[in-house]
Amino acid sequence: MTTIASISELLTLSNCQFRVYDLGRKIDKLSKETFNKVELNQLPYPSPFKGHAHLAITFWQKQSPQPFLWFVKLPLDERGLLNQGARNHFVAIIAEALGADLSVDPTEKQEELLKSNPYIFTPSQYKLAMLNSLISFDLKSPPSQHYQSFQRYLTDKNWQQWRTIGVQGITDFVARIGDKEHDELIANSLADLPFEVLSPLCGALENKTLSLCIIESLLHLLSKTPSDNLDKQQMLLRSLASSTEHTLVDNYFLNLLNKEQLDTDLLICISGRCWATLNNDKRIMLFLEHLAAKQDFELFTAIFKDLVAIPTIRPILFQCMRSTERSETLSVAIGQLFTAQG
Repeated sequence: MTTIASISELLTLSNCQFRVYDLGRKIDKLSKETFNKVELNQLPYPSPFKGHAHLAITFWQKQSPQPFLWFVKLPLDERGLLNQGARNHFVAIIAEALGADLSVDPTEKQEELLKSNPYIFTPSQYKLAMLNSLISFDLKSPPSQHYQSFQRYLTDKNWQQWRTIGVQGITDFVARIGDKEHDELIANSLADLPFEVLSPLCGALENKTLSLCIIESLLHLLSKTPSDNLDKQQMLLRSLASSTEHTLVDNYFLNLLNKEQLDTDLLICISGRCWATLNNDKRIMLFLEHLAAKQDFELFTAIFKDLVAIPTIRPILFQCMRSTERSETLSVAIGQLFTAQG
């Protein structure tokens, strides 16, 4: 093959149709335009996770409806730009192993080359289940056999019979959010679900923009959850991660940040999953004040480094760190941060 300059070019030259998903913090589809600009270093990666872009790339050829799937982890620089050398190395390994046809079944030698690819990673099982459901839905394929089992579970309301349903059925159901009757079935069931079902359901919901009835049900459940039930609070907060722009959710997070104190686990949940709610200097300042009040320098440093890597948060965060309105506690934490970096 001729020299190939990008993953997009590799797939295009192989006559493949493809879609790209971010698999770092939560699962988000990346448009081909965004992915191309990321590859050309015209845009920083939108949701970096631990200094890397975590990508799921599904591709197929028109004559074969069976999609293939790569999980690719590529390093980013301090500005969030893709490491071109690593990307080129990944492409070279794939091109050497498979040549011009990426959809062929690899030989034993090719399989060895692919397995030695240092940029391949294995996602968690719950992310893999949700991704499979999203890809299936996006490609207009039927859901798995577990879908109907979960639908019956919600309809029949035999809440303690949860052992009969599978995580894939939950994620298949969530992938199809948008149908009125379907969404109402979720909304009307949330308060009754046992932990064993609510936990994977919330983990799936975090990847979808939710309808009003589901949002209202989740917020009502949050309001009824005791403050010492942190596991349940975190689950429910995570479920709102892709819906932070909705007015009700936005107001909820503002009220949450205005509380006198927040548990450390909730702060970690907000920064790790619901970072989009920290979308202005007032929100960031409130969040940083809560964080500084913990007087845990390692925690402050870890969350700061995590947030500053997100392109939409980075400028707001720096603006707030220069603010003269911050508390003495926050000033000390910021001073320690820069002393340690210096």
